[in-house]
Amino acid sequence: MIEIPRVVLTGGVSGGHTFPLVAVVHELRKEFPQGIEFLFIGSHGLFESEAMSSEGIAAKYVMTGKWRRYFSLKNFTDFFRLPIGFVQALWHLLVFMPEAVFSKGGSASVPVILAAWIYRIPIVIHDSDAVAGRANRFAARFAARIAIAYPSAREFFPADKTALVGNPVRNEIVEGEAFRAVERYGFSASKPTLFVIGGSQGAMILNEALLSILPDLLEKGVQVIHQTGSNNYELIKTAVEKYGIELGAASGYLPLPFLSVSDLADAFALSTLVLSRAGAGSIAEIAAVRKPSILVPLGSAANDEQRMNAYDIAEIGGALVIEESNLGPHILLNKIMELINDPDIRASMSEKVTAFYHPDAAKMIARELKDFVVSRLG
Repeated sequence: MIEIPRVVLTGGVSGGHTFPLVAVVHELRKEFPQGIEFLFIGSHGLFESEAMSSEGIAAKYVMTGKWRRYFSLKNFTDFFRLPIGFVQALWHLLVFMPEAVFSKGGSASVPVILAAWIYRIPIVIHDSDAVAGRANRFAARFAARIAIAYPSAREFFPADKTALVGNPVRNEIVEGEAFRAVERYGFSASKPTLFVIGGSQGAMILNEALLSILPDLLEKGVQVIHQTGSNNYELIKTAVEKYGIELGAASGYLPLPFLSVSDLADAFALSTLVLSRAGAGSIAEIAAVRKPSILVPLGSAANDEQRMNAYDIAEIGGALVIEESNLGPHILLNKIMELINDPDIRASMSEKVTAFYHPDAAKMIARELKDFVVSRLG
């Protein structure tokens, strides 16, 4: 009887943490065609729940807290959540008892990492950003292997167990087709299209900045696909309707709360230019589809990693960066139209940004995990 290997996944709370887990799951299933079982242990967030459910992966949730860089009473209450989460993680790991744990970082991973270390389960962690997250810096002392996406992150981890692999990207992202987006949304294939995406949860600052220039963009013949984030969709829809702008093909403006991976891929394929936050996951996907972009780093990001991510790309000419403080309607509209109207600059950006796409990242992580699994199974 063949023993089915088991791997625990942990991390959160955002699509940037969750979607790379899915990419590695896909590769591990290829490595173990005879079957492999997964269990997600982490926080009870929207993306974790939906992503794991869509992959047929069971999920267990633990209490977790995070340390805020500003004064908050939650810093004190969250301090007591971690021990509870640790006990919960100990129980879930005992019941499932995997051969390895793969962590994407985030505060939700900390109790799971600690519990896995107690059981001497091999831990592989991945850090997505130019500046390593605090959870991963803490987890590094317990990890058997550490994968990073940016060379600058090496300074935060022991050299002897750290490897540069890039950011895992779901294979479906590079399989988009512009004609499917044209058919789905009724847009024109001959008009320029701006794709606005503020990360998996949307970005209100980007949303507001877009609204301030939307009539001008549409008047100039630019179509706009706008992922607003589920929480912001109704607000954006109401605001646009007050402008007297009809939603959809008639106006050339389409707001969507959230895009499935196939819809996201098709929107990328149709887009002439992408306006995005500078999260590591978003950048990896932009690089994978070779799209010119304007990146707006999240000013409140922990460790300032989004700004570091964005400027690493801008330094080689792979993207244009606009700081939140400069996100006025005049500057934003001018920069968008400059890029829309200059195919040579867009082509150069498309070529250079591919330096940040590592197509084998998920496979490399999966094979590292496979080594631990095989050795544990004997």
